[in-house]
This record gives sequence, C-alpha cells and structure tokens, in this order.
Amino acid sequence: MARFTFPDGFHWGVATSSHQIEGAWRADGKGESIWDRFSHTAGRTVGGANADVACDHYDRMQEDVDLMREIGLTSYRFSIAWPRIQPEGRGPVNGKGMDFYQRLVDTLLEAGIRPLPTLYHWDLPQALQDAGGWPERDLAGYFAEYAERCAAVLGDRVERIAIFNEPWIFTLLGHLLGTHAPGIRSFEAFARASHTVCMAQGDAFRAIKSVRPDLQIGTAFSMSACEPARDEQEDLEAAERYHRFANVFFLEPALLGRYPDAFVGGLPEEAMGIRPDDMERCRAPLDWIGINLYSRTRVEHRDDTPIGAMPGGEAIGPLTDMGWEVWPDALHDMVMRIHRDYDGPSIEVTENGCAYDDAPDANGRVQDGRRVEYLEGYIAALARAVEEGAQVEGYHAWSLLDNFEWAEGYEKRFGLIYVDFVTQTRTLKDSARWYARVIREHGLEI
Repeated sequence: MARFTFPDGFHWGVATSSHQIEGAWRADGKGESIWDRFSHTAGRTVGGANADVACDHYDRMQEDVDLMREIGLTSYRFSIAWPRIQPEGRGPVNGKGMDFYQRLVDTLLEAGIRPLPTLYHWDLPQALQDAGGWPERDLAGYFAEYAERCAAVLGDRVERIAIFNEPWIFTLLGHLLGTHAPGIRSFEAFARASHTVCMAQGDAFRAIKSVRPDLQIGTAFSMSACEPARDEQEDLEAAERYHRFANVFFLEPALLGRYPDAFVGGLPEEAMGIRPDDMERCRAPLDWIGINLYSRTRVEHRDDTPIGAMPGGEAIGPLTDMGWEVWPDALHDMVMRIHRDYDGPSIEVTENGCAYDDAPDANGRVQDGRRVEYLEGYIAALARAVEEGAQVEGYHAWSLLDNFEWAEGYEKRFGLIYVDFVTQTRTLKDSARWYARVIREHGLEI
C-alpha cells in the first residue's frame, strides 16, 4: 500500500439529476415531462412511486449546497430540466425556470464548488413526445435551440457542460425494452431515436459554441468494461461487439463521424433513417469525455441478437442492492481504454456509486460500510489509471442524496446523504464523512 495524491486541480464531486431530486413538478410554469407521465401511469414504477416531491431540492437548494460545502466538494454535476426552461419543448424561455438554475450556479460558486450542468438527463418535455419524441428527426433541432439558450444564460459562469446523460440507456430502456419512459418497445423506434440523438449531439455542440466558444463541452456516456464470459474466441469477439454497442455507439459518431461496427449484419441504416450528410452533422469534437461506470459486463456470444452478444456468466464479486457486481478494476480498465483509443482525451468520471439500503440506527447514524468499501476500491482503481497517464479531471460519486431511482421508485438508495422522504430530513452517512476525508487529503492509499 502506498499513498496516492491526485493532481492539482482534480475535482471531487457528486452528481444528481433534475427529475430525481427536484420535485416541484408543476411549480413556476414547469411543463410535464415524459417521466411525469410515465410515473403517473399505473404499473410503471415500483410501488407506483413518482417524483412529484422527490427530495424537494427545488425548495431546499440552499440546504443541499450547504451540505456539499460541509463535505468539502469541489464539483457538483446536476442536470437542467428541459420542461422548466421550455414547458412545451420549444418556444420562449420560462424565466422562473431559468432563474432557478442561475441561483443554483451562483450559490455553488459562492460555496467554492464548480457547477457542471448536464442539459438532458432523460426528462423530455411530454409535448415533444406527443409529437413523436426522439425517433423524430425534428427533435434534434429543438434540442439544439434549447441547448443554445441554456449556454447563452449560464455560460458566463460555467466552465464545462455535458450535452447528454447516458444516451445509450435512455434510448435502449425507453424505446427498445420499454422499462423507462416513454415506455416504447420497438427496434425501429430505438434505432431512429439513437440516430436523432447523435444528430442532436452534433447540433447542440455547434449551437453552444456559437454563443459560448470557450465553453468546454462533453457528454456523460454510460460505460462498462466488457469481458468475455468464457475463454473462447466467440465470446472474445462478442465482448468487443458489445463494447462498441454499449460504450461507444454514441461517442464515435461525435469524434469520428461514423458508427462503430457493432451489428453482425452491418449497421441498420434504413431502420435508423440515416440520410446523406447525416454523419457529418453528427460530428462533435468533444472537449472532454464523461464516463458513468458502476460495474463490468461479462459477455457471451449469442446468435439470436443483432449484435451477436448478450451479458452472461455469473458474477464473481459481491453484489450491490441493485444486483450489480462490485468490480473496481472495471473503472481502471474503462478509463485506460478510452485514454488509449481516443488519443488521451480529457476525462471526467461523471458517475460512480452503489445502492445499499442502510438506514439510521438508534443514534441517528447511518453506518454504510459497504458503500465506503465500494468507493475506496473504485477511487483506488481510478488512481492507478491516473498514475498510468490517463488525463482524468474529476470524479463524481452518484449520488449526493437518496432519490427517486426511476422505475425502482424509492426502493434503492444511492446517496451519500440519507433522505427521510416523509420529513425531508437529511443525514450524512458514514460514506459522506469518509469521502470528506479523501477530499481533504486529496488522495488515499492504493
């Protein structure tokens, strides 16, 4: 064991999303989102939960920033709710909605915390869904207009901005598997939505640069180190195809102007609705790459899928309460692969964390030792990647608060801070105090 000190300027942060914590779902002119509609539909979420109140962050923002300052955070990744800015997804800006994010940014800066906003974390205005949603090409232009307006207002106080959070997840779960909003189950809808999102990423990049050329732009991509389930050639090849599909399918159109070779029968261009010159439109030379990573994926060859691969094999490491394998090396391996494959880009770990159902004991203390072990393992793995030359600018634990965990409702707790959803009382868990010590020391034993 040796102590590793992170580079000067490295940011220690947490991440949240608007829909999961803000509540105030109809306050100050906010429009309905697809997740409002989805969670208000019977049978869509565990226990019929919705985010109408969630963590009440919209009204408790100052309290939450004070807690961030108590922990010692230097970066806060949050998302902007598109329906707060444009209730119908297009048209004039809702001033009260924009004012909230301006106050949040100013409050963070006063606390010495870097604001890192994400423009889209899954809460599409329902009005745009009613017009066809992400499978409709026109949505790319509407999104770019929204992105430009946010950048014009906030870009004088924000250094970095993320365009999307996990485009592979919200297109796959929302349009192919149907387990997330808007609850569609169609390969064609998934294919067309994926292409629209890639065009929107390029359009938004250019729109933001047109008003704020110095703003550093990235996207937070869901990633998982893909490993073969068995030591067989067909599983090795399947793991590589799954990597292209799950990890870089939305990254390579931006950086390279092409989709990676993930499908066994070739790219389904007709289903995706690709037109001449579309790939140039998808280009976006991102200034940084965000990695959201929780575990690894063991992959086996499967003939019955378009990519000839599926997750398979039993977990070896312990499981979190989400059933996700704890495998710290996955973060090191994924960071190093992105570092090698894309010429040493600036990287932010934009999400990393775990769900454990630890509650306050008789003394009001939340002893979440498993979360401490998880974070320690993953941050140590990240330190090894930095030591090996990866240009990592920051780490963001998911999440600041226990929150509305999408289709899982309030059953899964990812927060460093325990939230009593009846009283809205916040309690720092042991993991938050451990993280505060890592931040103070700017490193840990590896």
